[in-house]
Parts: sequence; structure tokens; C-alpha cells
Amino acid sequence: MRAAVSAVPEAPSLAVEAAPAPPRTVFAVLFAISLSHGLNDTMQALLPALFPVLKTSLDLTYSQLGWITFSFFGTASIFQPLVGALTDRRPMPRSLVVGMSLMGVGLLVLAFAHTYPHVLLAAVIIGLGSAIFHPEASRVAFLAAGQRRGLAQSLFQLGGNAGSSLGPLLAALVVVTRGQAHVAWFAFVAAAGFIVLWLVGNWQIRHRARQARQPARAARKADAPVSRRRALFALAILMVLIFSKYVYLASMTNYYVFYLIQKFGLAVREAQICLFVFLGSVAVGTIAGGPIGDRIGRKRVILTSIFGVAPFSLALPHVGLTATIALTICIGAILASAFSAIVVYAQELLPGKVGMIAGLFFGLAFGTAGMSAAGLGKLADLTSLEFVYQLCAYLPLLGLLAVFLPNIDPAARRR
Repeated sequence: MRAAVSAVPEAPSLAVEAAPAPPRTVFAVLFAISLSHGLNDTMQALLPALFPVLKTSLDLTYSQLGWITFSFFGTASIFQPLVGALTDRRPMPRSLVVGMSLMGVGLLVLAFAHTYPHVLLAAVIIGLGSAIFHPEASRVAFLAAGQRRGLAQSLFQLGGNAGSSLGPLLAALVVVTRGQAHVAWFAFVAAAGFIVLWLVGNWQIRHRARQARQPARAARKADAPVSRRRALFALAILMVLIFSKYVYLASMTNYYVFYLIQKFGLAVREAQICLFVFLGSVAVGTIAGGPIGDRIGRKRVILTSIFGVAPFSLALPHVGLTATIALTICIGAILASAFSAIVVYAQELLPGKVGMIAGLFFGLAFGTAGMSAAGLGKLADLTSLEFVYQLCAYLPLLGLLAVFLPNIDPAARRR
């Protein structure tokens, strides 16, 4: 009788078996959204890659080139947080194809822009398309991530960085050789992205339908890992780190080609290939940052990736061509590992605000890049590009602020 009684209470094991399984990582969706991110950023990267052509054909100054970049990045910066907050309240899966369509329209305007105001208009349209795309695409990556959020964000960012590196290469091979009007051919890239994003939107609709059939589980939100005051303090630090990262990246993506031409006498095509090499190293660092953050904690990745660039950036203005290329490879790989870790860290810092956080940090990145491009262009007109790189070399030292971030790594908190 005693044995029979002792055999009955198996409720705990039944409760464990009934517990919901951890969400799985949907790699097909992650690869699709990464591919579309690559197509999107390939098109937007054509704009700064065309600067040598536009400078010659329209007789533009560095300041005017900076304002073109500001028009694109400023538009994206303003609208991305708004789009993210809106889609947090009301997800819009079809907004992805709207953003991609605007990118195609912007390229067509750019292809046939023969005045400075028309180039600015094209930059605004491209910026608006990018602003609509990024927050919702980052949400899709978050939804498809399962328990591997760092990896998912890295795959998403990898697509964007691959596209950013392909843009200058394609511009060098096609547009610089054949002329500005051939930018119109890249509208077919937007058409391909439209198809991919329509399929991604179908998955997102089905995912929402599955969540609607499980209202109790869908409505449950994770607890905030720290108090609201500490969360806001951490967000302020992250914004400073984004500022330092993207001011430095703006100096590279917008003026590195001119720096190589002026200091080392390279031809435009050779300098564009060097920019492609730098952006390729950015892609490598991007894919590494997220998984490493999943394993060792995002705070460590953030600290290492920003502050760790300082020795290389400080040495860059004082070395020859070969060492310059080598240092920029190190800078790109280390610095790029930060963004995925920062975005996922912030999303875990404020649960339930996935779109708003994505829009905030993508918008801040775009806005910082745009304003710094204009400011650095003006500074280069007043002084020299070499002075600009000597000044920007100290920006990674701001990475030391990461030591004040709270440790919200889930494994550490469980321990």
C-alpha cells in the first residue's frame, strides 16, 4: 500500500513534460531576411559609391557630398524609430515590400538626376525606403531567432554589410565605367527583393496567426532584467557607443576613397576596391559578434569591439599603403562585431519593444552617419582628410563606457 501511494505523485514530471518547448530558430526565414537586407543595402550603398562620379559631373564640393549623405541618413534616422514604434503596436508585414519598392524608385530618380536638387530628392526617397524596411525586418529576425538572438541579428546584419560592400564594387565595375544612367539597372535588384519580402511577409502572417491561437502564451512578456532607471542609463551609454562607432564608419565609407587617392595616388577603381576590402572585413566582424555574444555575454563583446579598435585607429594616419589596408581590415572586423550585440542587448533590456529598439538604434546609426558625413566633409574642406582621420582615431576610446553597462546576460543572471 505504501509503495502504491509513493508511486502516484508524478505531477512535477508531468508539468515539466507539459511545459512549452523553446521556440526554434527558423533559418529559412533568417536567410531570406538576410538576403533582402543585402539587396536593400546594396542599393543604398550605390549612393556614396557614386560620389566620385557626381563630384566630377556636377562639380560638387565635399560639403555638398556630405549633405547628400545627410539627406539620406537624416530621413532614415527620423522615420525608423517612428516606424518601429508603430509596428510594435500594429505589425505590418507588407510594409517590407513597400520599403523595397521605394528603394527602386529612388534608384531610378538617381540614375537620371542631372542637378544637385534631384540627387538630394533621390537620397530622400532611398532613405525613406530604408527607414520602412529596417525596423520590421529586424523584428522578423527577432521572431525567427528562437533562443539564438545574437546569431539571428548577426545573420541579418551580415546581409546588410555584404550588400554595403558589394555596392562600391558594383559601382566601380558598372557605373564608374558605363555612366550614371546605368544605376537604373539596379532597379531589378529591388524587384528581386520585392519577391523575397513578399514570401517573408507570408511567413510573418502565419506566425501571427499561430500566436493568436495561443493567447495566453503570446500575451506573456518577459520581466525587465533591471529597473527602468538603470535601463535608461544603459541606453544612454549604448547611444554614445553607437555615436563613436558610426562617426568613425562615416569617415571610412564616405571619405576613405578620397583619402587613398590623395595620400597614395591611387586610381578611383583601385581605391573603390580597397573600400570593398574594408567593408568585407566589416561583414566578417558582423557575423562573428552575435554568436560570440550568445556564448560569452553581449556586454563583453560591446566593450571589446569598441575600445579594442583604438590601437589600430590611432596608428592608421601614420602608416603606408599596405599597412593602411591591413589596419582597416582589423578595424572593420573588430568594430563591426558591436552592432548586433548592442541591438540584442537593448532588446533584452526593454522586453516588448523590439521594433522601437531596432528603429531607435538603426535610426541613431543612420542619423549619426549622416550628420557626421556632413560635418566631416566640412572639416575636410577647411583642413584636410588626413586631419579628419587623425581626429577620428580617438573616437574608439569612448568604448570604455561599456564597463558601466549592467550585466543582463541570461546565463549569468540564472547563475
